Amino acid sequence: MTEDSPLRPATPQEIVETLSFALRYDGRKRSHSADQYMAQITAERLVEQLRQAGFVILKKPPVAMHSSAAYQPKLKE
Repeated sequence: MTEDSPLRPATPQEIVETLSFALRYDGRKRSHSADQYMAQITAERLVEQLRQAGFVILKKPPVAMHSSAAYQPKLKE
């Protein structure tokens, strides 16, 4: 990772939240094969195993929201 890279290490909590979400949903559809508690426990265990194995997961900075106020179309004269 270079000094000018926009990536930063993801926090353990961010990884847990992402893994837990992935275990509970298939796309935007709720998966009923794993409930919320099991997904949370599994995600926490996975994060701990990744940490012990020396993995570093990087995360991009948040995308700036589009501001319609900043967009001013040119009017025909």
